[in-house]
Amino acid sequence: MTHPLLSQLTPIFRKIFSEPDLELTLTLTANDVAKWDSLTHLTLINEIEKHFNLKFKLRELTSLKNVGDLVQLIESKLNP
Repeated sequence: MTHPLLSQLTPIFRKIFSEPDLELTLTLTANDVAKWDSLTHLTLINEIEKHFNLKFKLRELTSLKNVGDLVQLIESKLNP
């Protein structure tokens, strides 16, 4: 079963990485996406913050290991 937030994140990831067929999974990492570098990471985080109307702290972002960690972080912000 896929996580409900993945359906909201998928279009953002596809746009940022210019990969219309990119399939998000909770275990996806930056190593799995060719165009995922430090600059696209910043752009991605900015777009996610705008989409969900929230702000991440730097220390929160540095602990992320995969998309699943990102989903958990978003959930913690949306449902404090």
